[in-house]
Amino acid sequence: MSAAILPPPPLPGPRSRWQRWRSAWRRWSLWLALVGLVLAMLVTQVWLAERYETSEVQSRMERDAADAVSDVRSALTRNLQSLQALHSGDPSLLSWEIQAGEMLRQHRELVRIEWRDDRMELRTHAQSPYRPVAWDQRLRGSNQSEVAVACATAKRVGTPAYSGSYFQPHGDGLGSEMMELCLPLSQSGKSLGYLVATYSLQSMLANLVGQSLTRGQEASFTEPDGTRLAVLGATRRGSRMFTAQHLLDLPGNTLVLRLDGWHSPPSLFPNVLTALVTAMSIALVTVMVVLVRDNRRRLRAERDLADALAFRKAMEDSLVTGLRARDLEGRITYVNPAFCEMVGFSAQELLGLSQSAPYWPPERVEEYRRRQAVRFAGEIPPREGFESEFMRKDGTRFPVLIIEAPLINAQGQHTGWMSAFLDISEQRRVEELSRASQERLQATARLATVGEMASLLSHELNQPLAAISSYATGSLNLLEQAHAQAPAALGPDLQDVSMAVRQIARQAERAGKVIKSVHDFVRRRDQAREAVSAQALLDAILPLVSLQARKLRVQVQTELAPDLPVAWCDRTMVEQVLLNLARNAMQAMDDPAITDRVLQLRVRRAATGAQGGWLEFSVADRGGGIPPAVAERLFTPFFTTRTEGMGLGLSLCRTVVEQHGGYLGFAAQQPRGTVFTFTLPTAPAPSA
Repeated sequence: MSAAILPPPPLPGPRSRWQRWRSAWRRWSLWLALVGLVLAMLVTQVWLAERYETSEVQSRMERDAADAVSDVRSALTRNLQSLQALHSGDPSLLSWEIQAGEMLRQHRELVRIEWRDDRMELRTHAQSPYRPVAWDQRLRGSNQSEVAVACATAKRVGTPAYSGSYFQPHGDGLGSEMMELCLPLSQSGKSLGYLVATYSLQSMLANLVGQSLTRGQEASFTEPDGTRLAVLGATRRGSRMFTAQHLLDLPGNTLVLRLDGWHSPPSLFPNVLTALVTAMSIALVTVMVVLVRDNRRRLRAERDLADALAFRKAMEDSLVTGLRARDLEGRITYVNPAFCEMVGFSAQELLGLSQSAPYWPPERVEEYRRRQAVRFAGEIPPREGFESEFMRKDGTRFPVLIIEAPLINAQGQHTGWMSAFLDISEQRRVEELSRASQERLQATARLATVGEMASLLSHELNQPLAAISSYATGSLNLLEQAHAQAPAALGPDLQDVSMAVRQIARQAERAGKVIKSVHDFVRRRDQAREAVSAQALLDAILPLVSLQARKLRVQVQTELAPDLPVAWCDRTMVEQVLLNLARNAMQAMDDPAITDRVLQLRVRRAATGAQGGWLEFSVADRGGGIPPAVAERLFTPFFTTRTEGMGLGLSLCRTVVEQHGGYLGFAAQQPRGTVFTFTLPTAPAPSA
């Protein structure tokens, strides 16, 4: 079989060739644009370098021209002062000629100095010894000469004046431009004539302009229209000329100082710059190729890093646990939003802090600093954490659980510490509520037990008290019968016995009422209230208070305000409140260090409220006072500071007062001691 002949591949059409050319043009157009940019930058750099050198040369020429004009002006001012000094002290003609000749020898720019009278007649003169000048006295004496014009101007303005420049031939067949200075002379308002000084412009350039300026460039005086008057300088050394002009403005005349410099075109500097720019351009293209390849890898890594950072930030923002990172020097380097929300400070306020933190309580700063120093010394904290206390920005305190761990970098080096914080204030609040509920249950159980005991005791004590009352009543009856049969037989002692027996019967009756009131209080029955005066309440407890006061060496003072209304209360229960407060006050002063033991009982009218009037009872002592820790739990049932106490006295007193609608409180007394105060309502007014 013959082999099959395959058809040739189709030739590319015009459309496919155009697409390849377009793709190649897009690919190479960027490189062509880059090459064009480099060439444009190279040409621009060379052009800028040439412009920069030109501007530098021109600026230097301008500065030199300004310096030269300043030097000429300063020298002319000094010469003027020296010329004025020639006529100081009314010199003679001979001495004037000597001084003028000396001045001409020192100042070569001066050619001639003349002394003329008021009519411009020459009195005397001195001439420079360095160059002879053929002076024509007829021309200098005419009214149209430059000297006459300068002196006329000086006389008119009253100050020295300069003449215009003029050509003056020399004795050697040459000549130069001259300029006259006319100085009016006067003494005591009287004119003494004129002092005329002749300047050579060529000598001024040679002697007044610095040699450093004329060594490398040409200096000349010109008219304002450009006509040169005097020239001095170096020969040309280049093909490019730079010119700088500066006005020399003198009274009566204006000259232009011109500096001309010749420089070769810049060659070395632009060539070096061109080579440098070319090398930098090649390096730039090479670096760009490398950077394009590296940029792709960097962009891929940045995308991965951005995804990782976004994922980590999302996790950090969702955390309720506060996170804080610190370096080895203790500076805070990172805090998460949960920590900022926990303490109330922003991340900007916390980052960078090292010695102390604003969320530390002020009274615990030193403690936390010592703990931080121990941590930075290398002691690794327990991973189970420890509890501490922080302070929010608004000043509130809250407990936290801190768990710290060392920060280890990728090289395995310890770079700092990472701390996790848990706000356990809610946990503490729940625990406190649970504890308080447990305590209330225990107190309720004990109060129920106390209530049962009180009911049992009230039932059991009624019979002994009834027997005591019966025996006391029988004893009083026997004493009365004996007194009736033999009145003289009863002496003072038996009368005291009779009084004591009456008190026994009264106290037994009062004890029965107290037991009955306690029994009714425990059973939550309504107490029987009556109108009782404050004096009656005090009189009922004073005998028992006085007995204990004499035993403890306490002085009892009572003070009642005048015109007090009567109280509306359960008399027996209020008497027990007064008695309990008085006994507590006397026991508070049972200290050998206290010498002035005074118990003060006061009653006064309190403020009148919407429910009627009130009486305020106060019991004050001069004891050691109540510590703050005890004051917080003073009215808590079963809380007491005495070993023999039950902790029910003040709690029951407060309950009795609150049942009457009053308030029982205490405050410190100055200089020492405590004042207990409670209020009772007054009796209502009788109805019509």
